[in-house]
Amino acid sequence: MKILLTGATGYIAKRLLPVLLSQGHEVVCCVRDTNRFDMARFNSDRLSVVEVDFLKVDELPRIPGDCDVAFYLIHSMATRRGSFEEMEAVSACNFKLRMEQTNVRQVVYLSGIVNEAELSKHLSSRKNVEDILASKVYALTTLRAGIIVGSGSASFEIIRDLVEKLPVMIAPRWLGTRCQPIAIRNVVEFLSGVMLKEKTFNDSFDIGGPDVLTYKEMLLRFAHIRGLKRWIRIVPVMTPKLSCYWLYFVTSISYSLASHLVNSMKVEVVCKDNRLEKMLGINPITYEKSIELAFDKIEQHQVLSSWKDALTSHNLEIGLSHFIEVPVYGCYKDIKKRKVKDTGRAMEKIWSIGGDNGWYYADLLWNIRGFMDRLVGGVGIRRGRTSQGEIAAGDALDLWRVIYAEKKEKRLLLFAEMKLPGEAWLEFKIDRHDVLQQTATFRPMGIWGRLYWLCMLPFHGLIFKGMIKNIAD
Repeated sequence: MKILLTGATGYIAKRLLPVLLSQGHEVVCCVRDTNRFDMARFNSDRLSVVEVDFLKVDELPRIPGDCDVAFYLIHSMATRRGSFEEMEAVSACNFKLRMEQTNVRQVVYLSGIVNEAELSKHLSSRKNVEDILASKVYALTTLRAGIIVGSGSASFEIIRDLVEKLPVMIAPRWLGTRCQPIAIRNVVEFLSGVMLKEKTFNDSFDIGGPDVLTYKEMLLRFAHIRGLKRWIRIVPVMTPKLSCYWLYFVTSISYSLASHLVNSMKVEVVCKDNRLEKMLGINPITYEKSIELAFDKIEQHQVLSSWKDALTSHNLEIGLSHFIEVPVYGCYKDIKKRKVKDTGRAMEKIWSIGGDNGWYYADLLWNIRGFMDRLVGGVGIRRGRTSQGEIAAGDALDLWRVIYAEKKEKRLLLFAEMKLPGEAWLEFKIDRHDVLQQTATFRPMGIWGRLYWLCMLPFHGLIFKGMIKNIAD
């Protein structure tokens, strides 16, 4: 069958796509920026991509009208601009408008468990989108999940950060809230399993794993699996704002995302029924097993997607292509060149830069810069990279976002997502004479941008000189 997959650069869709292709389906991926979608990774003649922003009605006709099933996997909780509830509602309305003009038979929507009378903004928005998507023209199937556990998932990475960094935790009361985590591979099984199953039409289903746990129990079980001793003390005096700062400074999530999550973590997300797993013959994976499977993927460098790759910079929302051409006028530049001893080895270093591999020189200074960025609400250096050896346009890379990555051209271009009084690029390129050119470009905004560049000159001279030397040698 022909399938429309929205949110194709997101965490869930990146896991679902290879499964749909392996099942022999033709898949049309909807993305806001085609530069962020790596077609070469899938190498399939049954895959096509259309560039559509569901906030823009004039782009809706780009969506083909002959799809059988459409997956709605668009969420805006990580956005830093406007109201994510309003953006999610507008996107859903526009999606529904287009779907009702096509021959689609079924829309599948992944929502959140909404069994409590009082919901957070996040869960209320999910329920509102579900109500918007309901239609008399096509059948809607809604899957409602709680905490999704898998390599690269936000929940997994937050728990990992807390457990691995804090031997003792003074934690807020919401750690006593119950939830029902579900493994990412089970989520994918449910999503692919409901396609054109008429018993699932115009109905909603809670999906979860076999374990109902408090957040405290999840942390302690994670620690046990990793062979770590951890002590958690829950205190009643930690305000929601303090809880947000607690998550923000210890984990790699943004403050806005921490705020939404804290509000949601006060609400129990426990399944009310398990009809769908019996209907589809799916055996849910335990919480412990999902953690072990996640680490297997990490150790084998097979993490297919990460929540950290979601765009955080408002600038980049206009599209990566707008930043491929590095500006020349009105900019400060630090250009360094060096003959490489081994081109293959140099390329390997460039493609592995950041994350656990570091920046090849003065990592302490990079970490300090990342900490300073966190203090002013930036992304910081803690989010690392999704894969240690592979890199593609759109990937998050510590303080940077990958704008262009082409091995054949021996060129890697990064754009800064840290808080800056201006815009910054960092480029690595090896020419046909095996000379590596490393270029840092900064386009200042006003007097503060110019002062920032002048203040950073001594550090740039030290860091960039050492970095190119260690890459080229």
